[in-house]
Amino acid sequence: MTKKDIILKVSDDTKLKQIDVKKVVQKTFDCILDALVRGEKIELRNFGIFKIKERKSRTGRNPRTGQTVPVPPRKVVVFKPGLEMKKLVK
Repeated sequence: MTKKDIILKVSDDTKLKQIDVKKVVQKTFDCILDALVRGEKIELRNFGIFKIKERKSRTGRNPRTGQTVPVPPRKVVVFKPGLEMKKLVK
């Protein structure tokens, strides 16, 4: 499912114009992204939690040459599904 599919589904279900739904959906994604950039956790009840996790530096291996290479630390976005989502997807 793409962002366009979400917009079409919400527009059909609510009878709102697609352009208005698109603005709301995009603003929602922008707010989530801004919060993650600030290092905040986003908790959406019954859906899940988005948060930033810092990965430690480690030693990796180049698969072509087999040579070991250092992998620097980095931040990644992680998602933990909520109980309701887990129950429905199961």
